[in-house]
Amino acid sequence: MKTPAETKAKPKKTVKAKSGAIPKLAPIDQALQNHLIFSSFKTSDAATPRDWYDAASYTVRDHVVERWVKTAESYYRDDPKRVYYLSLEFLIGRMLSNAALNLGISDELKAGMATLGHDLENTIELETDAALGNGGLGRLAACFLDSMATMDIPAAGYGIRYEYGMFRQSIENGRQVENPDNWLRYGNIWEFQRPEATYNIKFHGHVVKFPNDRGEEVQHWVDAEHVIAMAHDVPVPGYGTETVNNLRLWSAKAAREFDLSHFNDGNYEKAVEERNATENISKVLYPNDTSVLGKELRLKQQYFFVSASIQDILRRFLSTHEIKTQDDWKMLPEKIAIQLNDTHPSIGVAEMMYQLVDVHQLPWAFAWEQVVKIFAYTNHTLMPEALETWTVDLFGRLLPRHLEIIYQINYEFLHMVNHHFPGDPELLRRVSIIDEDHGRRVRMAHLAVVGSHTVNGVAALHSELLKSTLFADFDRILPGKLTNVTNGITPRRWLNQANPGLTNLIEKAIGAEFKKDLAQIKKITPLADDADFRKAFAQVKLANKKRLAAKIEAKTGVKLNVNSLFDVQIKRIHEYKRQLLNVLHVITLYNRIRRGEQGITPRTIIFGGKAAPGYWMAKHIIRLINDVATIVNEDVAVGDKLKVVYYPNYEVSAAEILFPGSDLSEQISTAGTEASGTGNMKMALNGALTIGTLDGANVEIKEEVGDENIFIFGLTTPQVAELKASGYKPRDYYNNNPELKQVLDMIADGYFSIDEPNRYQVIVDNLLNNDQYLLLADYASYIEAQERVGKLYQHQDDWTRMAILNVANMAKFSSDRAIGDYAKNIWHVTPHTNVKAKK
Repeated sequence: MKTPAETKAKPKKTVKAKSGAIPKLAPIDQALQNHLIFSSFKTSDAATPRDWYDAASYTVRDHVVERWVKTAESYYRDDPKRVYYLSLEFLIGRMLSNAALNLGISDELKAGMATLGHDLENTIELETDAALGNGGLGRLAACFLDSMATMDIPAAGYGIRYEYGMFRQSIENGRQVENPDNWLRYGNIWEFQRPEATYNIKFHGHVVKFPNDRGEEVQHWVDAEHVIAMAHDVPVPGYGTETVNNLRLWSAKAAREFDLSHFNDGNYEKAVEERNATENISKVLYPNDTSVLGKELRLKQQYFFVSASIQDILRRFLSTHEIKTQDDWKMLPEKIAIQLNDTHPSIGVAEMMYQLVDVHQLPWAFAWEQVVKIFAYTNHTLMPEALETWTVDLFGRLLPRHLEIIYQINYEFLHMVNHHFPGDPELLRRVSIIDEDHGRRVRMAHLAVVGSHTVNGVAALHSELLKSTLFADFDRILPGKLTNVTNGITPRRWLNQANPGLTNLIEKAIGAEFKKDLAQIKKITPLADDADFRKAFAQVKLANKKRLAAKIEAKTGVKLNVNSLFDVQIKRIHEYKRQLLNVLHVITLYNRIRRGEQGITPRTIIFGGKAAPGYWMAKHIIRLINDVATIVNEDVAVGDKLKVVYYPNYEVSAAEILFPGSDLSEQISTAGTEASGTGNMKMALNGALTIGTLDGANVEIKEEVGDENIFIFGLTTPQVAELKASGYKPRDYYNNNPELKQVLDMIADGYFSIDEPNRYQVIVDNLLNNDQYLLLADYASYIEAQERVGKLYQHQDDWTRMAILNVANMAKFSSDRAIGDYAKNIWHVTPHTNVKAKK
């Protein structure tokens, strides 16, 4: 067995990169024809639509790669400080249209395709969304990568190359059905496999102690199982710049692909058993963790990608810095900033200690000093149950050395706390990385807080609540560590690409600067009072609604009234996001229409989103939505006054149609539960008005657009806490509100489930006896706000004026602003212009 000293990576001498000759690119129409022949081996007559997609992608990719090479060379040559963004999700969406847009060649590509007799829009539709994420966390990571490249921040993303993603959702008989999302069926033109970039990842085994060359007792992790992490690189082109950054995704490979002896014995399954078990690590996003094996696989995923990423980061550092003395390692935090996107990659704190102490044999205290300077942590949830913890038993079996490292980190941290706050054992119990009260568990959020120099929330309200509730003890012990960076969205994808009609309208009015600097969009504010601009704005919205209606009819068979109010709630299905409250409003409207109430604004209510496979209640809510939709849509007495649809398999390419086609944005989570939300930002940027609680980023949206241009309802965060503390009785609301009582009784009595009358009794019982997220308490306020929405929509000029003002005041919610905050206040990095002369 080799000792760590023998296997230690040897630092290489600094070498100046040689600039390779990059061939001159052909005109686009010629490049399209060349790639059809030389990359797809097809003639124009034999080519399928997918062949033309491939040709278009290869053509745009050539332009991306040209810049990618220059960027990589400049980083190697100039050695700027780099940001490494670690995230379990990157919801990057389609690449072809986004790359063409960011490189400024969309019009040329469209013209080139047209010259050859093909429509670019239809070609783009052939691209499958990359199944690398599920919700807001992954989309935020993708927006941040776009902004870092656009702002010339030297950066790279690290994640997992999921073979099947989470799942492809279909709705069958009202139920969510989960199918494998085989997004790699046709390969992925946008990734580059790097078989030379592989790392050994260890699991299981045990720890032994023996003296090193200096006579010090050191730990060694031995007899471990080995998994190989192989890199796949995806380019991330910035908008209006030469910078192309890198997203590196890891796939799991078995250390031994095939056991020939078992095969020769006729035991064919045993021959590939190890390979199959290993490759499960990168098969599926968020494996169902309701089982022990599911929990183990999820922890394996997290350690697998974090270990590979940190080994890669250190390899890159050592390849350009000669380490002769211990002090040379002090350069590490001067060249490396690692951002942990939520708790999933927080094992990185222990892994970096493992690499520095065990592999590179640095003293513990010195290594810890560097680690804390390197890491920063973004928290995305206020709910304690959503903060990951692992049993000590599972953690110790899977990662024995890392559990010892965490014990040591915890010991030293608690010693420090006790020194500064003596005689407070309850404080020590609360802040300990090891939770002793619930069966001994490792608190990953606590590890991330202790091991980072900065911890940020993602909205002003969220960050204040972190300081006053979830991390109040840490804020007291480590004042100044907690800060805020409000989330943002990239306007390139969510305005320029998703809504070309609105983009062109704004560009004609104020010029094109807003595409790179969203602060410029404020200039359209006076145009809210311009009748011609309002008319043009309304025409763009109607065209987007027609596009959305056509897509929905094709997917669901439901024909929509495009003059109705498109009321949209699209996000992960979770009880705290309160899709169920929306359903209560749907049934309330339905009852009012059935009673013959006059003056009700025609409305189309659109839901979309996935429920986690093991989340039974969320899946039950999806079925209720679809059962309600069936009754409402087939009721001749209702007609076009009310339609309900569930958009299946909500993903980025669907969002690019849904957001521009929305009139009303549903952001109705219980106050104090949503960290930020980014769908609220995307909707507002595309001219939808928000109905929402004072939760997450809704608070800041309200501040930006003005109280009069948003529909706020419901209890505030302090009121929620006060109501719960005083003893919330949901049945009182049920008994005192006849409309609410009627709605719940209809659900409970099987009005929407005649074939199984008791199907939704559990939902009603939960609301009446528990109602953790206070739906019944907020019901009356929500209904009243929806009445105001309906009345305003009948005055289209006033509605459009408010919509324009929402668009005009979205500059704060650009991911460019967010990345600027991170770069200045957390990472301490500056833009690096890579197209400069060689030194």
